[in-house]
Amino acid sequence: MSSDHKMFLTPQEAAHAIARNGRRVLDQNIGRTLVLSLLAGFYIAFGAQLSTVVTQDAAQFVGVGISKFLGGSLFSIGLMLVVVCGAELFTGNSLLAGAALHGEISWRNLAKNWTIVLVGNFVGALFFAWLLFETRLWEQGRVAETAIRIASAKCQLTFSAAFVRGVLCNWLVCLAVFMATAARDVPGKLLACYVPIMTFVSSGFEHSIANMYYIPTGLFISSATSSPDPALNWSNFFVTNLVPVTLGNIAGGVIFVAGAYWYAYGRIETRP
Repeated sequence: MSSDHKMFLTPQEAAHAIARNGRRVLDQNIGRTLVLSLLAGFYIAFGAQLSTVVTQDAAQFVGVGISKFLGGSLFSIGLMLVVVCGAELFTGNSLLAGAALHGEISWRNLAKNWTIVLVGNFVGALFFAWLLFETRLWEQGRVAETAIRIASAKCQLTFSAAFVRGVLCNWLVCLAVFMATAARDVPGKLLACYVPIMTFVSSGFEHSIANMYYIPTGLFISSATSSPDPALNWSNFFVTNLVPVTLGNIAGGVIFVAGAYWYAYGRIETRP
């Protein structure tokens, strides 16, 4: 049976498909990459916003564990949108390291893509955070309190804790993309996105692009209150959280998924 008619790809086929797909960066112009990166920032922010709203008071009714499970389940809509609708997400693009290891693209191509996508994701998530702030929906219920608490906690992590949480997060995110590539239909891709993303959010791991929404949202809301949270400032956002989490995300995706499967399955056949 041809791969086009199989219900799913084998792990080896999926790893090679991801590596070959990396060649898109050779032909995709900067404008398209940037637009798709902005969309990914929006999509992840949609999931983060939904998770914040639903879990604002859930713990008092269903307990902390189930509340985290609900938050993780709802957050997964972000990657579902990225995968099914098509977008360029920095954390998922850690898998492009596999294409570089296989010789499909150069490391320079990889660095260029990562730079453009990271900037696009940041602008998209930040703009979405501003849009949500302008809706004033955070004034309802305990949304403001929850948003500030989430952002403040992220800005008080140690470098090592943020880094390791970033590693564990993107290990799962890249496995979600890996499984979504293996799935050959939309329901399969949605399930592939759901389980690992629910796992990383429920576990409390750190996702750099999600934090580009969570922390600015907390900053915007905190600054509008009578007693701003002292932990919430742009320096803590970038230095305390974003730098170590981003480095951890890169390590998790490159080493434990792209690198591991490149080593396990070797080089793909050279194609014109």
